[in-house]
Amino acid sequence: MLTPLDNFFAQQQEPAKSCMEYLRAYILKQSPHITEEWKYGLPMYYYKGKMFCYLWQHKKYKQPYIGIVKGAQISHPALLQEKRKTMKILLIDPTKDIPLKTLNALFKEMLGLYQ
Repeated sequence: MLTPLDNFFAQQQEPAKSCMEYLRAYILKQSPHITEEWKYGLPMYYYKGKMFCYLWQHKKYKQPYIGIVKGAQISHPALLQEKRKTMKILLIDPTKDIPLKTLNALFKEMLGLYQ
């Protein structure tokens, strides 16, 4: 039987499914202190027990995104704030290559906010 987390990823449609599975593995590899939980009906990632980021699919753009909990403290042109007060998101186009350079820079800055 699948956990709610595994079920969430299994139910995604391609090409978003492969993209989200990659992002899941990428996030978990960033630090041994990052853990994954099923909270608020979505995959939530914690750094040392504190909310760090989450994965979801944008309703309007139909693209996966990483929601950054402390996004308001990060200034990067690829991030969208929309109507969120403290969080920002990074849209990922599943039909293109994952922007690893952008991800690496953002996660370095994100992890620095928790040090």
